[in-house]
Amino acid sequence: MRQDLTNDPGLKIVIVDASPLRAAILEAGLREAGYVHVMRLAEHTNLLARLHAIDPDVILIDLEDPSRDVVEQMFQVSREVKRPVAMFVDQSDSSTIEAAIEAGVSAYIVDGLKKERVRPIVDMTISRFRAFSRLRDELEQTRTALEERKTLDRAKGILMKMKGFDEEAAYALLRRTAMNEKKRMVDIAQSVITAADLFK
Repeated sequence: MRQDLTNDPGLKIVIVDASPLRAAILEAGLREAGYVHVMRLAEHTNLLARLHAIDPDVILIDLEDPSRDVVEQMFQVSREVKRPVAMFVDQSDSSTIEAAIEAGVSAYIVDGLKKERVRPIVDMTISRFRAFSRLRDELEQTRTALEERKTLDRAKGILMKMKGFDEEAAYALLRRTAMNEKKRMVDIAQSVITAADLFK
């Protein structure tokens, strides 16, 4: 996916909408905003596979009074595609909005299908998607760092117990071994833990 998405007329945008009339409103708004690569998918069958094949930059899902199953299917799409998704619905409730946010829908628009609003909604959808992606990446990095720290601490503890090292010496051994073997310290630490588990 291209990095500079906002204000890019070359964006590949997919409209998921069973209603030709409602899709035409979205399409007209997109074309007036300068977007040229707009495609409509009318059927929900094999939607995920079709979206993966098209590989769009932005997905606009328009649901007129959707059933619970259809909403859940669209949330599944949002979770899987890892793209900015805006969902238009005629009516909603707080639990559905909450579920949309959890599914990664970037913009959830209730009763807002007007062609002049399409451009700002697309821009907002992309901006929110980027912000959430950054937060998710930061959270994942923090989680990974925490797990690696736990692994290193456990390996140090094993070396201190087995070899009588202090913490500094245990750390130095892990670091030296990692450098000699051209591996990450956490991988060496995991090997120490695995070996210790074998000899329990």
